[in-house]
Amino acid sequence: MRRKLPVGIQTFRTLREEDCYYVDKTPWIWRLNETGSRYFLSRPRRFGKSLLVDTIKELFEGSEELFRDLYIHGRWDWSVRHPVVRLDFAYGSFTEPGSVHANLMAQLDEIERDAPIERRYDTGPERFAHLIATLHRHTGQRVVVLVDEYDKPILEALGTPDVAKAHRSYLRGVYSVIKGLDADVKFAFITGVSKFSKVSLFSDLNNLVDLTLNPDQSAICGYTDRDLDTVFAPEIDGLDRTEVREWYNGYGWGGEEKVYNPFDILLLFYNRAFGPWWFETGTPTFLLETLVRHEVDAFTLGDLRRSETLLSAFDVEHIAPEALLFQTGYLTILESERRAGRTWHRLGYPNREVYQSLNEHLLDHLTGNRTGREENSSRLHDLLLAGDLEGLKEVIHAFFASIPYDWHRRNDLARYEGYYASVFYAYFAGLGLDVVVEESTSRGRLDMSVQFEGRVYIFEFKVVEQAGEGGALAQIREQRYADKYRGLRVPIHLVGVEFSRKERNVTQFDVERV
Repeated sequence: MRRKLPVGIQTFRTLREEDCYYVDKTPWIWRLNETGSRYFLSRPRRFGKSLLVDTIKELFEGSEELFRDLYIHGRWDWSVRHPVVRLDFAYGSFTEPGSVHANLMAQLDEIERDAPIERRYDTGPERFAHLIATLHRHTGQRVVVLVDEYDKPILEALGTPDVAKAHRSYLRGVYSVIKGLDADVKFAFITGVSKFSKVSLFSDLNNLVDLTLNPDQSAICGYTDRDLDTVFAPEIDGLDRTEVREWYNGYGWGGEEKVYNPFDILLLFYNRAFGPWWFETGTPTFLLETLVRHEVDAFTLGDLRRSETLLSAFDVEHIAPEALLFQTGYLTILESERRAGRTWHRLGYPNREVYQSLNEHLLDHLTGNRTGREENSSRLHDLLLAGDLEGLKEVIHAFFASIPYDWHRRNDLARYEGYYASVFYAYFAGLGLDVVVEESTSRGRLDMSVQFEGRVYIFEFKVVEQAGEGGALAQIREQRYADKYRGLRVPIHLVGVEFSRKERNVTQFDVERV
C-alpha cells in the first residue's frame, strides 16, 4: 500500500499522524536506553538525525499512541513520563559574535514558558542548569536532554576563526552542565555533523559514549537495502535496483551493512528520476577551499588510508581535510583493519552521486570556469564514445586556455604539480566515468586509466618544467602499461599529456593506439 513520502518531515508526530512511510529506528533507541544513558552521534547533514532526536523526545514524553505497531511499543514503560529539554541549533545565523548566546536564550525562553518555570539567570550555563534542576524537582522525574546540530554555531563561523573559537568556548560551558547535573539527567543524546575533539569541546563532558564508528550503530540513521525492499516496496517497484545502489548506497561507519541517505531516496521516489538530490542541498564551498588550501589532489580522494584518530582530528585550529570529507559525508569507510594496535580505515566515495558531483564542483573551484566546463562536458563524452582523441585534445586545450588569467593571478594554484592532473581527473570523474588513478602494474604505477564503452584509455601526465628525459607517451611505452589490459581484447589508447606552468596549458598531447 502506498503511503505519503515524508520529504522534509523531521517531526515524528507529523510523520506518524499523516501515515507516512517510516523505517522503524526504535530497536536502536531501545538498546541505547537499556545499555547506557549518555551518547554522542555524528552523521552528515540530512541523514535523519533530527527525526531520530524527535523520536526520542516523543518516547520519553510518553506519547504511546505514536509508537503502536513499532518494535519498542511492548517493551517500554508508558506509565513513566520524563521532562525533555531539547536544544536545536539548526536554525539561526551564527556568523556574528554573541549570536550563539542570543539563540540559546531564545530557546530557553520557549522551554521555560511551556514548563512553566521562572527565569533566573542571564548567562547560558547557569540558566540551562537551573532549568534542568527545576524540572527534576517539580516533576519528580529526571530530565532527558537532547541537543541537535550541536556544532552548527562553530561550523558556520569557521570563516572567522575568532568567532568560531568564541562559540566553541561558550558551548563548552553549556554542554558541561549535562555532566555537572548527572543526578538530574536521565538520558542525554547529542548529535551533529562534525566530531570535534573531546579536548576542545567536550573536555568537561567526557562521559559521552561516541556512537559514530560503533559497528552496531552503523544503521541507526539511513536506510538499508532491506528497508527499500520492504518498507518502500511500492515505491521501489519500477526502478532499476542496481542503478539505485550505484547512485545512492554505500555509506558506512564501521559496520558491514551500508546505508542510503534518506533524503536522496525520498526525492528519488518523489521525482522518479536519478539526480544529485542530497548534494545540491548545499554547495560545500568551505570544503572545497580547505582541499585547495591543503593542496589535496583530486585523484587521491577515491582511495585514502587514515587512522581512526585522524578521522577525529577536527577543530577550529586544525582541520584535517580527510576528517572534514569523512564527517561531512563526501567520503565514507570502505573497509577497516587493525594494525599495530590501531584501527585504520580505507576511505573512498560512497556512491556515484558524491563521486560525480564533488568532482564537478571541485573542477569549477580549481578553474573558476563553470561555464566552460558545462559547455565541454557533453562534447567530451561524445568524443570518448567515438574514440576521437584528436577532438579530445582540442577540448582539453580549449578548456585550460579558457581559465581566466585573473583567476590564476589571484589563486596561484598552478604552482603545485598536482594541479594539472587534478583538473584533468576531475573533468573525467565529473562525467561519472570509471576513472582509476595510480594503478599498479608489474612495471610501475600508471597515472590514470579510463574504461569506457569497450575502450581503454591510459594517461600519463608530466609538467615540462619538472620532467626528465623522454615524454609522457614514451614512459607509457617503456613501462608497458598497456600489457595489463591486453587480455580484455579491446582497443587501447595511450595518451601522453604534458603541461607547462609557464603556458598554463597543455603543450603536448600525444596519442597512440595499440
